[in-house]
Amino acid sequence: MPSHLSADRPAAQPPGRGSVDALISQTRRLKGDVDAVRRDAPSDDADPQERWQRALYDLALHQLSDLDAHLAQLRDGPPPVPSAAGADPAARTAPPAPRRGSLLSRVGSAEWNLLTDEASWSGELYEILGRDRTAPPLTLDELPSLVLDEDKPKLTVMVTDCLVDAQRIDGEFRVVRPDGEVRTVHMMGEPVLAADGSTASMWAVLRDVSELRRSERAVSETRDSLQRHRQRAQSEHRLAVELQEAVLPPWRGSLRLPHQGAETLDLAAHCLPSSSSALIGGDWYDALELADGETLLSVGDLTGHGVAVASGMATLLGAVRGMAMAGTQPGQLMSLLNQLLDATVQPALGSAVCCRYRPKTRTLVWAQAGHPAPLLFRGGTGRRLHSPDGVLLGATSGAVYAQAEETLEPGDLLLLHTDGLVPGRDNAAAVNRLLDLAPRFEGARTAQDCVRTVVEEFGETEREDHACVLIAKVTS
Repeated sequence: MPSHLSADRPAAQPPGRGSVDALISQTRRLKGDVDAVRRDAPSDDADPQERWQRALYDLALHQLSDLDAHLAQLRDGPPPVPSAAGADPAARTAPPAPRRGSLLSRVGSAEWNLLTDEASWSGELYEILGRDRTAPPLTLDELPSLVLDEDKPKLTVMVTDCLVDAQRIDGEFRVVRPDGEVRTVHMMGEPVLAADGSTASMWAVLRDVSELRRSERAVSETRDSLQRHRQRAQSEHRLAVELQEAVLPPWRGSLRLPHQGAETLDLAAHCLPSSSSALIGGDWYDALELADGETLLSVGDLTGHGVAVASGMATLLGAVRGMAMAGTQPGQLMSLLNQLLDATVQPALGSAVCCRYRPKTRTLVWAQAGHPAPLLFRGGTGRRLHSPDGVLLGATSGAVYAQAEETLEPGDLLLLHTDGLVPGRDNAAAVNRLLDLAPRFEGARTAQDCVRTVVEEFGETEREDHACVLIAKVTS
């Protein structure tokens, strides 16, 4: 601040050096901690979430570095700025060189004397603007020659408001250095008043904020990218849910098949969501009355999540229904499904169980492809049906699938499910937990009551994937 203002303003008292040193130490420790976290952060450029986090780390480091240097300037005091009037030309044209690693290379000061039309710049301002230190500082009339054309009106307004209306300056503009590099400068200043209240000069601090603005733009861009990614994920999730709801059986609650006749199956099913992924998986269940009066039961799972997987599941389920309606038996049906999956553009793996129930003889004919076998509950106990041979769908070309038969009795309960219904356990342990429900199933009146029992037992369990359960109770 000019010396002639000392009579009008109280002299600023420097802060205690010890307290500023303590703040500097704390700032540097925090900066080191942030830098350590940034180095350990993932560096997957394809992930918008990680790009956003890295940009925030960079921004935080820039701001902490600036704070560190500002505190050092506060402790050491401002650099000497020669006055415009009566200054030694040698002192004005050869300011001290900035110290390496300090903020002095990015923050400079200037004063423009309106009475003499002279200007004085600190050496740091020469560095910011890329000017030769032996050249005279630019006057207010000459300063716009460094500014980008689109920012010149902004600078004009700031200077005019300061000189005419005695308003403080606080704004940014971009300058073009002699080497062609464009830098963003933040200028803060105020008018310096003469004894009669008129504006004698304008004083300002100019800061190179190019890197700070670059970091802020990176944060904004990655935040926008993340928002777009989230919106796209939400749209895909909504589409996958709509596709799944359109394909899965339209009935909810319970169903009896076939619709005609005394020998029927009381059916109920439920899908349990994943606790770790909001994306829809490829799980399905189905029950369908066939043209010959038999009933189709199937459950399956296509690996993966999202719209593509839901679409693949819809294709498989449609194929199962069509082939079963045409009279294809479970073993042959699995072979054809394997060929279908093997021929898809995007290879995938799937598992399935397909059953045909003949109500007149209470015979269950079934086949499986790498899938948990149905569980049969009778008289308060349960067992796992012996699985016929069958590998995962899509695992190998030309796979052959065997089929098995089981004669059911009135009151029997058949439980079909997909992987993940009992998460975090091996297959044998999962089967045992389901079989332990046999006494509770025995006391249930309907298939829907049994489904409620399964949901009560496993519905709140943390699971990595979606799961489906289908229960069929043989009535007499």
